[in-house]
Amino acid sequence: MAGGNARKSASKGPVIRQVPAVTRAVAILKYLARVEEPAGVVQLADALGIIPSTCLHILRVLHAEGLVSCQAATKKYQLGAGVLAFAKAFESKNAFIRSVRPYLEEFSNRHHCTAVAVEPDGNDHFIVVAAASTSVGMSVSITVGTRVPAMLSATGRCLAAFGNWTLADLRVKFTTLRWQNPPKFETWYKEVQETRRRGYGVDSGNYIRGVTVIATPVFDDKMTIIGGLACVQLSDHMNTKTTQIRATELQQTATRVSLDLGYRPNS
Repeated sequence: MAGGNARKSASKGPVIRQVPAVTRAVAILKYLARVEEPAGVVQLADALGIIPSTCLHILRVLHAEGLVSCQAATKKYQLGAGVLAFAKAFESKNAFIRSVRPYLEEFSNRHHCTAVAVEPDGNDHFIVVAAASTSVGMSVSITVGTRVPAMLSATGRCLAAFGNWTLADLRVKFTTLRWQNPPKFETWYKEVQETRRRGYGVDSGNYIRGVTVIATPVFDDKMTIIGGLACVQLSDHMNTKTTQIRATELQQTATRVSLDLGYRPNS
């Protein structure tokens, strides 16, 4: 996005061959993770555009593997206890989480804020994979597992700044975002350009009114974003000086995390 213009993608991504059964199984699990109540076969099939008989066969396989459970009385499905094994293994074996957790705790203790780490969840979301919170008085609480649209908030400004997007791409993405205090696209795009220049993004009350989010990307060797670090704090506790201090420390921490993971993003 040098010179104020969004960049076009330099290369095509890997070829992904469609495997319908896998795609549908994943869609079912994601749907059950989103809804508040157990869902029946017809509800799932309608919501996901799957033939009911096919949906039932997939549910039976997922049930046999312990990834969904079925309520005998209602014949409705919900996530099964088997998913906890994946979650526990992910948390304990993920190198990014192991590296970043002590940094987040130290950062949170020093600045009395909520500090989080996010990883890309597909192409359209970030997911919070680690969090630490130490505060005095009122604070902002963020739960591990929270999914945030990829272009939203300060992390979104980082993705827009350092990703391979055209200006047209960004306009389309921007229209899908939901803010408590929506910025105009022109304002947001200027902030994206500023994010690229200084290396970190700031959301001052757009995503959540009264809350400031500072974020910096974590890069691999090819300067591809593999995650992000963010400080979340009530705006009343922030000013220009404290924002700069936190941003600088987040950038330094992001570099340490990249090095911990064996990357040399600045070399």
